[in-house]
Amino acid sequence: MQLTADQYQVKVHWHSPRSLVAGRTYLLRRRDEQMLVAVTSLKYRENEKTGEHLSAKRINAGEIGFANISTAQQFVVDDAIQSDAEFELLDIQTKVVLGSGHIEFALHRATNIRWQTLSIDKAVRAQAKHQAPRCIWFTGLSGSGKSTIANMLEKKLFEQGFHTYLLDGDNLRHGLNRDLGFTEADRVENIRRVAEVSRLMVDAGLIVLASFISPFRTEREMARQLFSMSEFVEVFVDTPLNECEKRDVKGLYAKARRGELKNFTGIDSAYEPPEHPELVLDTCKMTPEICVQHIVQYLQSLDSVK
Repeated sequence: MQLTADQYQVKVHWHSPRSLVAGRTYLLRRRDEQMLVAVTSLKYRENEKTGEHLSAKRINAGEIGFANISTAQQFVVDDAIQSDAEFELLDIQTKVVLGSGHIEFALHRATNIRWQTLSIDKAVRAQAKHQAPRCIWFTGLSGSGKSTIANMLEKKLFEQGFHTYLLDGDNLRHGLNRDLGFTEADRVENIRRVAEVSRLMVDAGLIVLASFISPFRTEREMARQLFSMSEFVEVFVDTPLNECEKRDVKGLYAKARRGELKNFTGIDSAYEPPEHPELVLDTCKMTPEICVQHIVQYLQSLDSVK
């Protein structure tokens, strides 16, 4: 029997030291095809000796887990051919194999939901606003100056008549992401939601400014993949940890150093600097005003701001 869907339940043997968590995007390689795939939920871990089902928020190296995945496009699986359902999961940046698995079955909702074509599309909305929609993604440590620069940039663009919206990490945790903590899995889900909201806003024709620590390269790459070429502008606000701690406007680093704040980026949770951002802003050498000028000049080169 052939299955055609874009959502499946899978069994995964995980190999990587970095855990498999829900919300993260990987590259699925199967036969001679590759495609982006998101882990939408973890079902359970399996005790290899007893077959017992164990609860799971993550699948660690050497463990077997069951998960639901969603692929970027539909593909066909012939379940009569064992090898047809086998796949590997790769890091989307390094292409290193992180795990291997087997497709169990297609999810019913994968065949019941269809994309609704709308009469008004992104191009029409953008034309009405006389601008090129774009997502400007600010990343950097807490205290690096992301929010200050993003706020100043939005003010400048707004004064020039552009249609903008600023998504700020703290603000979204008061509403959309109020149910999320700061574990790795929660951080992954936090950025996944932000990226999807940013895509909707760009589809509405807006220039979106997203200001988030977004510590993991994989999630930032996942966000980039949601946009067409030149729509996504990654801005690395490059401020050293010691300088961020000196500023410590919110007193968060002091709390983290005292052990009162767990999973704090830069202290007991890693930050992975961008490898190829569109812009790098050194706030030890540049004022916020100069940083904004650099961003505006870059946008002008893309014909977004004139």
